[in-house]
Amino acid sequence: MRNRLIAAIAVAVMGASSPLLAKVTQAEAARLNNELTPVGAERAGNAAGTIPAWDGGLATPPANWREGSVETNPFPGDEALYVVTGDNLDLYRDKLSDGHIRMLEQYGPAFFMPVYETRRTAAFPEHVYEKFRQNALTAELLDNGNGVRDTIMTSPFPIPQNGLEAIWNHILRYRGEEVSFRSASATPQEDGSFNPVVNHYDYFFAYSQVGADLANIDNKIFYLKTETIAPTTLAGTITLVHETLDQVRSPRLAWRYDAGSRRLRRSPNLAYETDLPNSSSLRSVDQKDMYNGAPNQYDWELKGKRELLVPYNGYKLHDSSVRPEDVIRPNHINQSLARYELHRVWVVEAKRRTGIGHIYERRVFYIDEDSWQILVSEEYNEKGELWRVSEAHNISYYSEPVFWTTMEMTYDLKANRYYIDGLDNGYPAYDFAPGYRGNEFTASAARRAARR
Repeated sequence: MRNRLIAAIAVAVMGASSPLLAKVTQAEAARLNNELTPVGAERAGNAAGTIPAWDGGLATPPANWREGSVETNPFPGDEALYVVTGDNLDLYRDKLSDGHIRMLEQYGPAFFMPVYETRRTAAFPEHVYEKFRQNALTAELLDNGNGVRDTIMTSPFPIPQNGLEAIWNHILRYRGEEVSFRSASATPQEDGSFNPVVNHYDYFFAYSQVGADLANIDNKIFYLKTETIAPTTLAGTITLVHETLDQVRSPRLAWRYDAGSRRLRRSPNLAYETDLPNSSSLRSVDQKDMYNGAPNQYDWELKGKRELLVPYNGYKLHDSSVRPEDVIRPNHINQSLARYELHRVWVVEAKRRTGIGHIYERRVFYIDEDSWQILVSEEYNEKGELWRVSEAHNISYYSEPVFWTTMEMTYDLKANRYYIDGLDNGYPAYDFAPGYRGNEFTASAARRAARR
């Protein structure tokens, strides 16, 4: 199963620090075959009947989809049940995040939230479900929560005991074994004008390979290579990332090739609060994928669960007929293409540790119970003011049963601008089986590719 990359660079074993908390018992893990789904979500619907029971998710593609094509909307006949606006938000306040309340107040009436029937579409391969069950019995946090041990392939803690376990579930969630795709990002001006930056992405998820274990993946979660395609001023720029699991013990490795200088250089600061490249300082590096990297700069608290209106099943935004100019509007995206549903989410609050200089003093994450994907987050500044709101619009992919983002955006409430990533419209479908070789994610390979 393409383990050559693992064999080529595997040399180290995860640190043997003593665990912070114990794993769950056999009796607790048995719940994953009963009242809980294999992922750890509540199998039953809610008492009001507005959230249905989980029935396996969208494990089978719709009949009108063909292998190799972009995902089609599995619910083309769905109409919005109601629309939340700045005028009626009090009717739904208990189902809204503070970030969405602020967006409705600040950007209404252009910003509204069309709410659709709840479809619990998240689904994963059966061998991934089996790893959830195994991880529940074996996975442990290392000292200070900077790493995990005795886990592999997917989220370590389907029955989380604290906020750190929940955020590690997001960081290590299953996104396939490998994937290749092309998409654009943009930072629209206040008037809605924008210049897209197009990148090609190649991922190899060492942690999620069949047959992998922590002893043979050299502390790596994944390898990522991006190449900028447009505009011409940036074309040819290559970024290579080796994402490590315990980033305190072994920090993320990153290199960047600048087509202008024709040199590949290490990028030692590509982490934490550093500005995300090409984001016009509207997003930090650790906001990519909604949250990534070492969790050591914050204290994490699991606040429990809420029923919340969140972006879900964003097939309209993913549609191949949609273009970036159809999506982008001043201040926020075209909300008529957005879809919100009522789902149960885990609420995790992160408070910056004393002595840490991160730009965000406090952060709140709303994590999907069916996939461990962060759906919404709120970022607060030094004064405790709500500064930014981030959304992840997700779909279930078909060629590989994976629930993952199709589009992300971070809204800056003070600048009245936003960063958007995942404008994949008009490009080929995600390829979840590109067949990478073991030497494609080394610095020397990136240097050779850049010179071609």
